[in-house]
Amino acid sequence: MKKLFLETNKSLMTYCLGSLTKVKVLLFFGLFCSVFVNNAQAGIRQYSASINTSQWQLANDSRLQCTLAHQIPHYGQARFSAKASRKLNMEFELDMLLLPDSYSLAQVRSESPSWRPGHGGRVLADMKLYKQFNPSLPKKVAWTMLSELEQGMSPTFYYDDWHSKQDKISVSLSTARFNTAYRNFVACVGNLLDYSFDDISYTVLNYQSNSDKFTKASQRRINMIREYLSLDPNLELVLVDAYSDSYGGRWSNLKLSERRALKIRDYFVKNGINADRIEAKGYGEKRHIASNDTTLGRGKNRRVVIQMQKM
Repeated sequence: MKKLFLETNKSLMTYCLGSLTKVKVLLFFGLFCSVFVNNAQAGIRQYSASINTSQWQLANDSRLQCTLAHQIPHYGQARFSAKASRKLNMEFELDMLLLPDSYSLAQVRSESPSWRPGHGGRVLADMKLYKQFNPSLPKKVAWTMLSELEQGMSPTFYYDDWHSKQDKISVSLSTARFNTAYRNFVACVGNLLDYSFDDISYTVLNYQSNSDKFTKASQRRINMIREYLSLDPNLELVLVDAYSDSYGGRWSNLKLSERRALKIRDYFVKNGINADRIEAKGYGEKRHIASNDTTLGRGKNRRVVIQMQKM
C-alpha cells in the first residue's frame, strides 16, 4: 500500500513538472514574440537612391566654387562644396526636406553596399543635428567620405527619429555613377582661385611717385580683383575712391586722383565688367592717412581704395 502511494505521488509530480515546463516554454515563446514584434514595429526607415536612380552631378563648376551634389529620394540632397580660398577647403552638407526638430547626434559610418557583401563597415564621425538647421561636416570628414565612395563604400548616417524615439533613420549615399562626377569635381577644385572674396573685398592700391602707374604689388592686386569681378555675377557694386598726396597744387592733385579713378574704371570695363556696377571718384588731397612730410607718408597717401559689395 505504501509503495503504491509513493508511485502515485511520483507520477503526479512528474506530470506537474512537465506541465510547468510547458508553461515556461509558452511564456518564453510569448515573450520572444513580444520582443520580436516590438523590434519590428520600431524598425529602421531607410533613405537611399537605387542603382538605377542614383545621380551625381557637378552643380557648381567655376573658379569660385565647386559643388558635387547627390539627390536622395524623399529625403533631400547631399552636397560636397569647396570655395575659392587661400587654403583648400571643403564642407559636406545634408540638405533635408524636413529639418531636425530637436538637437541630437547622428553616427556616420562607411558601409558596404548590398551588391558588395563581405566588406565590414567602420565609424567615420559623429554629426551634430541642430534644430531647424541642415547638418554639416568639416573638411577632413568630407574628404574621407569622398575617399570611401571612391573605394565603393557607402557613407551612411544613423540617428533617432525626433518624432518617434523608438524609430531609427538610415540615410545612405549611393556609389552608383559616382566616379565620373567625382573626377570632374576634383578637377574643378584644382582650378579654384587661391584667394576669396574676403581677401579682396577691401583693397588699398598705391601709385608710383607723380604717376598714375601702380607699384608692382598693387598691379598684381588689381589683376586679382579684375579676375574675380569677371567670375562673380553676384557683386552688386564696386566703389573706386582715389586720393593723392599734397605734393603739388590742390587742383592738379584733384584732377590727378579723378584720372586715376577713371582709369581703373575703364580697366574693369574693358575686361567685361558692367560699367553700371562701378562708381569711380577722385578726392585729391582729402582724407590723408599719413604725414606728407616724408616720402613714406606721401606714398601711403597716393592710393586708391576699392570696395566691393555683394547682393
